[in-house]
Amino acid sequence: MSPGAVPGAARDQMGERLARFFADRLPGSAPVVTGIRRLSAGRSRQNWAFDLTYRSGREVVTESLILRRDPKGGLVETDRQTEFAVLSCLEATKVPAPVARWIDVDGTWFGSPSLIMRREPGDCDYYILNGDRPLPERVALARAFCDLVGDVHRVDVESCGLVDVLAVPVDPARDQLDYWESVLREDQLEAYPEIDLALAWLRDSLPPPAAPVLVHGDFKPGNILVEGPDVSALLDWELAHLGDPAEDLGWVTQPLRTREHLIDGHWSQSDLLEHYERHTGTSVAPDSLRWWNVFAALRTAVMQVSGLRSYLEGRSSEPYRPTSSVLGTLLEGAWQLEGGTG
Repeated sequence: MSPGAVPGAARDQMGERLARFFADRLPGSAPVVTGIRRLSAGRSRQNWAFDLTYRSGREVVTESLILRRDPKGGLVETDRQTEFAVLSCLEATKVPAPVARWIDVDGTWFGSPSLIMRREPGDCDYYILNGDRPLPERVALARAFCDLVGDVHRVDVESCGLVDVLAVPVDPARDQLDYWESVLREDQLEAYPEIDLALAWLRDSLPPPAAPVLVHGDFKPGNILVEGPDVSALLDWELAHLGDPAEDLGWVTQPLRTREHLIDGHWSQSDLLEHYERHTGTSVAPDSLRWWNVFAALRTAVMQVSGLRSYLEGRSSEPYRPTSSVLGTLLEGAWQLEGGTG
């Protein structure tokens, strides 16, 4: 079976669901759904691409769309209605986020909560910065990715309405630490002393509260569409929130993601941070970045804990669990945060 191919029965079932949905949403417009196919992209949700043709007044409109349907279980639970609202707010900004068109909040139409968005051109590749493209192209893309995360942080969250959609934290680091610890306690099925130790270190070393900005929450090449030499869209806004900009930078520069974000000898962490500071006009405090690096490893470990519970409860097919590389990175970073030397 070719990548993205699905059994005909599953495709036909999705076609029927889409036909019923648009008959309800676009009454009298004679909507027709064609070209339905399951995409291989997307690790946490089912992605279905299709084209929708319908009448709007005297015109016939065709839209290229993608439906993203929640799985029964995964690494993290998120809210589709909030994501839809975030995408709607971003339409008024320069950030190239997908245009959200319709939502099935509770899964009435598609079996689980789902978003339908305009399908943007381009492809995503987790390791494009260390792929087959010529080095100058890869370095140019690295700079473009850095500009992109800076543009996310520079969004005017008040004028575009995000402050009415997302909670405004008083202490972003403390709020995020509290949230992910609550996820851990709810989902863990056994003790993880490494995670508990890192949690204690993080709580004792909280950085000063930062003025909250829009944080993507999962910024990586695997969530960026690239068409030729250009970025066409930043995807997967399910973890977006208002917080410390160093959170995204800590996620990007954590040791676990070096291959995705850095190019050995040509685009280092210091290159990335210097470029970000020039682009945004803001400085990055080293101690704060170090804290968010450790937090990134902690969050990865907690997501793996959640993934394991989801698998054991039959809600997902992949048996995640905290790996030695993640736990080792977490402990090493926390030890350095504490002031250890070896």
